[in-house]
Order: sequence, then C-alpha cells, then structure tokens
Amino acid sequence: MGIVISIIIMTTWGAHMFFCLKYVPVAFTDPVFYLHILLQAYLYTGLFITSHDAMHRSVAANKRINDLTGKISAFLFAGLSYKKLLQNHRDHHTYPGTEKDPDYYTGSRNFFVWWFVFMKRYITVLQLIIMAVIFNLLKIYFPESSIWMFLVIPAFLSTLQLFYFGTYLPHRQPHTHDMQPHNARTQKRNHFFAMISCYFFGYHSEHHSSPKTPWWKMYTLK
Repeated sequence: MGIVISIIIMTTWGAHMFFCLKYVPVAFTDPVFYLHILLQAYLYTGLFITSHDAMHRSVAANKRINDLTGKISAFLFAGLSYKKLLQNHRDHHTYPGTEKDPDYYTGSRNFFVWWFVFMKRYITVLQLIIMAVIFNLLKIYFPESSIWMFLVIPAFLSTLQLFYFGTYLPHRQPHTHDMQPHNARTQKRNHFFAMISCYFFGYHSEHHSSPKTPWWKMYTLK
C-alpha cells in the first residue's frame, strides 16, 4: 500500500504540474488560478512526506525500492539530496529539540529567522544548479511566468507548510511538560485538519513515538 500511495502522489504531482503549465493561464484576477497554486503546493508537500516515510523505511519492505522512492520524491521536490536528508532526519529523531538536532534552532523563536536557518542547512549549490537547469529546460516548452507560478512558488509555499506544521509548531519551546518524552507536541485531534494541514504530520508526538508508522496511518495513533 505504501508504494501505491507514493506512486499516486508523485504521478498526481506531475500530471497537475503539466496541466497547469500547459493549460492554466496566469490570471491574477481568477480565483481558480490561485486554487491550482495551492493544490500544487499541497502535492509538493506530499512529495516531501513520501521521501520522509522512505527515511523511516515505511514506503516499501524492499530496501532498494523504498530508498529509490525516497530519492525520486526528494529530487522531484527540489533537487534535494536524499542521503543528506536521511542523515539529518536520523539526528533529528535521536536529539529532538536540542542543539544536536539539525532541524532545531536555539538562537531565535522567531518563525522567519528559524525558517531561514532551517532552509540554509538543507540548500546546497548542487541543488540550486539542478533547479536552474530544470527551470531553463522547461522554458523551452512553457511560458516563464507559468513556471514561476506553478513550479517555483508552490515549492516555496510547501517549505513554509512543512516547516510550520512539521517543525515550528511541534518543537518550539521544548522541555515543557506537554513536550515529553520527545520534545514534541501534537495537534489536537481533528483528522480532517491534520490531513489538509500537513498529511497528519501535525500529530508529531505520535510520529516520534512510532516513526515507522506511515503518514496515512498516523491518525490511528491519535
């Protein structure tokens, strides 16, 4: 089931991306135009969540298939290195909410400062080169304005969604009573909101308690 869901997310992301680039005009007065941007951002988030599940070996029982799925989804998201993501995420689960946690920032509780540091730790020169090459290749076939609206901006919005619901809310102000034992708090029980906000990733204390549970089963632990 894990590999089937992963394929659905990746193919839906690709199909909607192509549809938007080819057929959706950039029209700032059209509400449907913004809905397509938000949907593409949500599908981007699904790509990262798929790669995240692969890091926990919960996409496929076969290690090669599991890791290949993780590598593909991480690359499609923004040319990310699955190997780097895997190492950082292991450290995050080993040292959550501490100075050894690569996703945590002790210097500031300000959302944008923390988000900037978070992004800086993951962005590489190679990744920027890959994204620049993809951008310019797409310009051969699609309008540049459409590429900005349906490739770049949705990916950017997705990073904000992932950071806010998956890192900032769950891990800010650690070491309080409601954060134990993983220095992670969790959303209130509302499965619909948990799904549309970040694929149940807001059930974060549950995730740290059972990291091998795939995102689509997280609600069962709440």
